[in-house]
Amino acid sequence: MKLRSVWLAMLVVALLASCASMYGPRNVEIPLSRLQEAVASRFPFNNRYLDLLDIHLTNPRVSLLPDSNRILTSMDAAIAPPMTSKTWSGNFSVSGQLKFDPSRNALVLGEPRVETFNVSGLDPLYANRIAALGSILAEQLLKDVPLYTLRPQDLRYAGTAFSPTKITTTPNALVVTFEPAR
Repeated sequence: MKLRSVWLAMLVVALLASCASMYGPRNVEIPLSRLQEAVASRFPFNNRYLDLLDIHLTNPRVSLLPDSNRILTSMDAAIAPPMTSKTWSGNFSVSGQLKFDPSRNALVLGEPRVETFNVSGLDPLYANRIAALGSILAEQLLKDVPLYTLRPQDLRYAGTAFSPTKITTTPNALVVTFEPAR
């Protein structure tokens, strides 16, 4: 009788384990508006570089680039040397590919790349030097910064743990594909 109970318990455990692995991939869509809110919460951004320039970034605008599977963040920029009252204004755009950081359960920007860095009224001699700061600024501002934190319900479904395996951009949302964790 005891042997039959043990076999029955083992059969139930095996059936439950096989049911958990029957769940296939599932997609979670993160709307562009949610990404916009998450990025906007990190602004305004103010920093002084090498005690030579004060940089003030505001008004971030997020868009998705499905053709290259990247996210683009454009923002307004104001640049001023601290010892003068002169200020130059323009815009700055950075793109990157999203990746999953399991330690923070977050989507972070990897491989940031400066797409545009325009400053009006700036002497060409300084324009090249300031543009060179753009890549440093992109690294400091957005590299590995959590842009979206996944909710616990995104990582578990019906008692099964899931992990993100693919992140795809569409014109209006990110689509994160989850598969059962192994």
